[in-house]
Amino acid sequence: MRLVLLLVAIAISAAARADGAADLKAALERLQEPGPLKATLEASVWRREGEGKDVEEINGQASVSIDDSARGMQLTYSREMLARLDAEAVAQARNPNAKTPTMSAAKDFAPTELRPMISAAAMLAQRLEKAAFKSEKQDSYQGKAARMLTYAQGMDVISDRQRKYVKDFEGNIYVWIGPDGTPLGSRIVQSYSGRAFLVVSFNGKNEENSSYTVAGKRLVTSRFESRGSSTGAGEKGEFKTTKTLQLMP
Repeated sequence: MRLVLLLVAIAISAAARADGAADLKAALERLQEPGPLKATLEASVWRREGEGKDVEEINGQASVSIDDSARGMQLTYSREMLARLDAEAVAQARNPNAKTPTMSAAKDFAPTELRPMISAAAMLAQRLEKAAFKSEKQDSYQGKAARMLTYAQGMDVISDRQRKYVKDFEGNIYVWIGPDGTPLGSRIVQSYSGRAFLVVSFNGKNEENSSYTVAGKRLVTSRFESRGSSTGAGEKGEFKTTKTLQLMP
């Protein structure tokens, strides 16, 4: 009898885990309708490369207004923002070593960088496409009860060229979902190490944290933070990027 009860408990647990992954998949399919969206996006970047007297550090901020509709996506830059970009472009033309913090932050407004913010469901679904479901457990996210799903990433998430040099890779995706499977937040952690040209070894770690909200019938990223570090060939680098999306009526 004890064995039977144990097998039943295991079966129920497995079914619950499968339900969580299925709920998330259904929610990601449901929350991809491209309805109209207006928002402001603020980005801040920090990057440090090198050590000692040779260290280079950049710390910049930028903002943009987004209008996504049937006509397409339009970005609006303030006059103050444009003036800063122009001033940095002039300074860089005169001195290639001039710091350009606003230009560095504005790179996060490229279409490929904006998609995870305003089309979060599609981007998260793509991330999970090559990931293997590992487990589900009861948890909390920002003070609310949630289910946390864990997925594992393999070497197939990096390119063939990168795989020639990366020898060890570990990646995990953690997704917190609500009762109906709607994503509340996610965390992606990746670590890697390898060797290039036989004598140059390297290693690094990247982490991404996202918080989501629903705007109409689409999932958007209200806050995104990416940070990482790497060492190799006698060099050391660190970075942190933070983006905040504020919806407008």
